[in-house]
Amino acid sequence: MNTAKITGGVFLITILRGKSVNKTELIDAVAEGADISKAAASRAVDTMLDSISKSLANGDQVTLVGFGTFSVKDRAARTGRNPRTGEPIDIPAAKVPGFKAGKALKDAVN
Repeated sequence: MNTAKITGGVFLITILRGKSVNKTELIDAVAEGADISKAAASRAVDTMLDSISKSLANGDQVTLVGFGTFSVKDRAARTGRNPRTGEPIDIPAAKVPGFKAGKALKDAVN
């Protein structure tokens, strides 16, 4: 496993391995790993998530080298089925967030 490219990520991977993690647990891990208060870690995590969200809303792509790339993808309009009645319904085109894992993240997972 090549973890040299994930600054501080080795700690998080070690702590969070093998379980589903919610935002509070992520904040706790960031606070412990960076040796900062939980309040500061919460602000840092919230700021990072807000920055990514705003960038995607503006149509920009966010690349975190070694971790992955967040982008906006276009989903074409299509016809679906109402599961209750079976009637066809039109599903409009939409923009959806996408994520492509970077090499270091893929290596860390495998």
